[in-house]
Amino acid sequence: MTHDDEDEQPGSEACFAHLLVDGHVVDPQTWKDVSTFRKSERQRLYAARQAVSLDDRKAMSARISARLTDMLADVSDRTIAVYWPIRGELNLHPWMVEASERGAQICLPVVVEKNQPVEFHRWTPNCAMAKGIWNIPVPAVPEPVVPDVVIVPLLGVDEQGFRLGNGGGYYDRTLTRLAGDLLIIGVGQPFARMKTIFPMPWDIPMKTIVLGDGTSFEAKPGKAS
Repeated sequence: MTHDDEDEQPGSEACFAHLLVDGHVVDPQTWKDVSTFRKSERQRLYAARQAVSLDDRKAMSARISARLTDMLADVSDRTIAVYWPIRGELNLHPWMVEASERGAQICLPVVVEKNQPVEFHRWTPNCAMAKGIWNIPVPAVPEPVVPDVVIVPLLGVDEQGFRLGNGGGYYDRTLTRLAGDLLIIGVGQPFARMKTIFPMPWDIPMKTIVLGDGTSFEAKPGKAS
């Protein structure tokens, strides 16, 4: 999640005879090459984030918030997972407050055990917060819920909707286990767009992407390698 580790982590522990992830066999050299590429792209995109002024970040967050309001319309019966921003991620806190006031049930991702799927705990504008793993704020009183919309922060994203995140693999582990007609919306800066992240079998694509310049697009159907 926003809680991801610095190094790329696939969705499950891998053995050494071959890379086996959630039943997918992946060539170790291929994964090594992809990991090297992703590490380089993360460094480039983190630097681009740091170059964005505070005013520009606020403007990007406002544009994304407006698009989310238009896209989701009546949110009174929806449970929406958002995120607490770290590492230059765009801050959607004002939108979370607004959506909550319009009747949405807002929740945040919470790492309860490292390298495992996260839980989503209910958040309200006035709820007490505590420091979670890696000191990321989480609701102080755990109230697990299951979202039907998940808004995911993007570091990078390709044309098929596959996301480059911070590298911990928490969203991939979690999203693959959420059943039903889940709407996954990726949000990020305009420069997040990439031709490809060279998706692996465990990577979960976004369905819709909204960027800080106010543009949005639907992911093109495709398969990971």
